[in-house]
Amino acid sequence: MGRALAFVYGLISYLVFFLAFLYAIGFVGNIVVPKSIDSGAEGPFVPALLIDALLLGLFAIQHSVMARQGFKRWWTRFIPKPIERSTYVLLSSLLLVLLFWQWHPILSVIWNVTNPIGSLVLTAVFWAGWLLVLASTFVINHFDLFGLRQVYIFLKGKEYTNLVFKKRLFYKFVRHPLLLGFMIAFWATPKMTLGHLVFALATTAYMLIAIQLEERDMANIHGDAYRQYQREVSMLVPLPKGK
Repeated sequence: MGRALAFVYGLISYLVFFLAFLYAIGFVGNIVVPKSIDSGAEGPFVPALLIDALLLGLFAIQHSVMARQGFKRWWTRFIPKPIERSTYVLLSSLLLVLLFWQWHPILSVIWNVTNPIGSLVLTAVFWAGWLLVLASTFVINHFDLFGLRQVYIFLKGKEYTNLVFKKRLFYKFVRHPLLLGFMIAFWATPKMTLGHLVFALATTAYMLIAIQLEERDMANIHGDAYRQYQREVSMLVPLPKGK
């Protein structure tokens, strides 16, 4: 029963993530969803900026702290190890939902591309960014990244093993195509408001910091294979060599 409950918990956590991911596309792109980054009445600038910064900060702190190996070793003293990843995914998703719900729009326009071709190109780049994000998760193992592989292995009564590090597809050109996809999606917009700019700047800064922490963890887990990978493949800009 414990294994089955863990598996159901993992499924629910994944479903919450998937719905939050889909909503994020609409939120950033101002499409379909009832509450987007630029929807709603604009309030006073300073309170809106402080609230938005707090929401972004809460997500960044949780997302980084719970991903560190030291935290995982401490955390799994209190929760079963097979659901550690699912719990991380669930809490990250719920904080995203909080951000969507409580986000305060700041509607001053930074740029507005009215040319139909220019607008179409930026929209296409926006969708390409999200496609790169999703495709990158499957290249490295989508179900392990979001906790389903862990609870499925536990359900089967087997021992979890870390995935073997391999260079595949996008990962042959940049070390972090998933984060590159997010950056592209967050910046590519025909109409950039000040609130959207705050979101794009804050998330980009966070991702650049998070990369340093993630690379340290990857080097500790995979050793010389990952250090050699760092020397051979650029971090975000697809260059032949270098970081």
